Amino acid sequence: MSDSGAIFDLVIAGAGASGLALAAAVKQAMRNGVSIALVDPAPPPAAGAARLRTVAIADGPRRLLERVGAWQAIEPNAQAILKMAIMDGQERDAVRPTHLNFEAKSSGPLAHMAFNDDVVGALAALCDRLEVQRLKASVVHWSPGKRVAALGLSDGRSLRARLGVAADGARSKLGALAGIATVGWDYDQTGIVATIAHERDHEGRAEQHFLPAGPFAILPLPGRRSSIVWNERRADARALLKLDPEDLTRELEFRFTPKLGEIRLASRAEAFPFRFQVARRFVGERLALIGDAAHVVHPLAGQGLNLGLRDVAALAETIVGEMRLGLDPGAAPPLGTYERRRRFDVAAGGLGLDSLNRLFSNDFAALRFLRDLGLRVVDRAPALKDMLIAEAGGAGNGAPKLLRGLAL
Repeated sequence: MSDSGAIFDLVIAGAGASGLALAAAVKQAMRNGVSIALVDPAPPPAAGAARLRTVAIADGPRRLLERVGAWQAIEPNAQAILKMAIMDGQERDAVRPTHLNFEAKSSGPLAHMAFNDDVVGALAALCDRLEVQRLKASVVHWSPGKRVAALGLSDGRSLRARLGVAADGARSKLGALAGIATVGWDYDQTGIVATIAHERDHEGRAEQHFLPAGPFAILPLPGRRSSIVWNERRADARALLKLDPEDLTRELEFRFTPKLGEIRLASRAEAFPFRFQVARRFVGERLALIGDAAHVVHPLAGQGLNLGLRDVAALAETIVGEMRLGLDPGAAPPLGTYERRRRFDVAAGGLGLDSLNRLFSNDFAALRFLRDLGLRVVDRAPALKDMLIAEAGGAGNGAPKLLRGLAL
């Protein structure tokens, strides 16, 4: 199944959410008419393992997960976001004014919060049910040819593929082997991530507090728990994580504010450095990049997973459309179509988030006045708020079929 004689239609490097979702979407659409291999050195998340990293799932990506058959396993452990409030202030403010509010409409929640391991676990189980071949290895050699590409694996095996997909993260080995460079920069910001238990119900309300060091997000989870993404300058984050739990909780209380009563750490706290990075090309010869291999954005609006699943929807639609016509999914024309569909969305969204982070991660009085005024103007414009919600959801009329809940 995995020697040099095997030719796969699709070989995907990376079994995170984007790689798994692409495999599931294409396999479900083509069934026995497609051969797919997923290559990843790590096993899927173990059931019951301690979870920490959370993801926001917007409306369009939720429809994709529902259409491919993974959402039914994710939803019981997910929390709907029914309200969102954006605030601006100082760390020690007991009460911060709300400048912008969003509320869910009758069409459904603003988004859902879930643990990343739950999303990956559900997609991994789905791929197993669809009999997607899984190889526990990494790609160490890439050589594209006229009709197929040759891949060498870390365990000595070799594969051939009509199309390779790099879904192997921000430090994509397959992207590097293909000579695809990235452009980007580090932020002097680190995100401290933890699960917080609190005394009162959050009622499905998410909050984004813009503080001088950067955003502090409170994201609702099932029960009386919330996930926090706490932006701090890197040196300050290192110092905070060295505190004992009581002192760290006290620092948390200043930023969390007392609205949900007494709080406590319900998990370990970990730090993740933030970076902006975009691949100079989203495609190469017989190769497409998706997810973090193609782009890494500031987590300000929780768009990382959503951008990756938008990639999946666009690439899956392109691949399936070509294969149903008996055409080559790894040829230059369909890959060019995929890149055109995704470049602008990623560039506009990523640079927009970068600009917002720079605008709000400071304490200049005049700038604070102007940005707060801008937020209040948006808050008083229902049509503009609806447009922002629709754009964040990614399920508009021009969106790929899967993001609109339609079959390929």
